[in-house]
Amino acid sequence: MGNTRDQVGKAGLFVAGGIFRTAFYVCVAVLVFWIGKSAYQFGYNVFNQQAVSPGAGQEVTVVIPEGSSTYEVAKILKSKGLIEDSLVFYAQEKLSTYKGKMKAGTYLLSTAYTPTRIMGILAGDEEQTGVTQDTGAADTAADTQTTDAGTDVADTQNADGTADTQAADGAAVEGESGQ
Repeated sequence: MGNTRDQVGKAGLFVAGGIFRTAFYVCVAVLVFWIGKSAYQFGYNVFNQQAVSPGAGQEVTVVIPEGSSTYEVAKILKSKGLIEDSLVFYAQEKLSTYKGKMKAGTYLLSTAYTPTRIMGILAGDEEQTGVTQDTGAADTAADTQTTDAGTDVADTQNADGTADTQAADGAAVEGESGQ
């Protein structure tokens, strides 16, 4: 009878070991799947930048203290509702052209801005802030001259080299300006 008990015990141990092994493999598979899904979602969020609120958004004043790290800036932006995830913003900044260029100061930002635009504003990039330099000012020449009819005419050369001619009262003058 002792021999039968040993055989049943060994069979039970074998079955229990098989069940444990199967449960272990299922747990490992679920863990690998979860890690893969989380990594994919993180990468997707880093490279598919979205504004927090599309459309007009809401303007928010943000103060970035002197000496703030990128992650501290990300936490400030998240607390103000300008970004959804601090770690994603941190990764975006490290992969962007604005890496290490963000400056301390007080900024007026909108929830409609993408993370790249926010980084550009914090880095002082004039293209992102909406402030454009008047590069055409050097190319534009305005001369006021008198035509044969005695009317003052402004002849303005545009940046692309074409000429706009307008009379002093705002009406367009046809033809040559008298030169």
